[in-house]
Amino acid sequence: MIIESPRSHDGRSDDGRGRDGRSRDGWSFDEHDRTLDRLAARENFPVATRLLPARHRAGLLAVYGFARLVDDVGDEAPREQRAKLLGLVDDDLDRVFAGRTPNLPQLRRLAPAVHAHRLPEEPFRDLVRANRRDQAVHRYETFGELTEYCALSAAPVGRIVLRLFRAHRPGLVAASDDVCTALQIIEHCQDAGEDYRAGRIYLPGEDLRRFGCAEDDLARPVTPTRLRGVLALEAARARDLLDGGAAPLLAGLTGWARVAVAGYVAGGRAALTALERGRYDVLARRLRPRRPTLLTGWARALGTERGRR
Repeated sequence: MIIESPRSHDGRSDDGRGRDGRSRDGWSFDEHDRTLDRLAARENFPVATRLLPARHRAGLLAVYGFARLVDDVGDEAPREQRAKLLGLVDDDLDRVFAGRTPNLPQLRRLAPAVHAHRLPEEPFRDLVRANRRDQAVHRYETFGELTEYCALSAAPVGRIVLRLFRAHRPGLVAASDDVCTALQIIEHCQDAGEDYRAGRIYLPGEDLRRFGCAEDDLARPVTPTRLRGVLALEAARARDLLDGGAAPLLAGLTGWARVAVAGYVAGGRAALTALERGRYDVLARRLRPRRPTLLTGWARALGTERGRR
């Protein structure tokens, strides 16, 4: 069944969107929604592998669609529109958790998963808060500050995934937080040049200075050796977080939850391998995981981590 957004007499929804899901300022939620499969294919890890039953895939894709929407509004929408657009997402979260029909396609897809799995509101709000912070905070001085940001921008996704699989237990939450933080830091390394062009630097300022880097090193066509040192440091920290979280997390999961999460872990490890193989030259080319590396790592994660139980 197709649920139509409430419309006013001029053909706009009650949140000010037109018939094509476009805000008054031009951002189209519907157009973004149609790109979901393409966006998911660009991730380091399998978002919702076809190995999973349809019920699990639907929930994972709904959560990914929400998280991707919030990220892209915060990163790609015209700057002057971002606060308002994030406000529309917050308004639709109000509708979802009040049991009302949301207006945005991403939230209409999310609502059934929220109600079926009794997902809490806070992780979704945290993801919006992280992107509001991105509009005001563009630098992080220490690695500790960066991981605090990841507690809003990354860890909530893992907590939601655990609830989707009914595996949200106190002993697994901290491990999931570490894995998600690691995955976020790996992406910051891969996208350092792109982030700089967007006005942000997620590499800690104290580390840049320690290696003798200037901010405009991130604008060069080839990554300077000193900047590669910073990237290698952050990647090593991410690997420690990833391996440290993966062992207890995968040991504590069973069934389809374990299959899905092992894929996320393998994607992170394959991305780290890509960074190392490319000598951390993230400015000259995109360093992304190779599919054979990911698949081999996925099988290894399922086997090795089981043996650590």
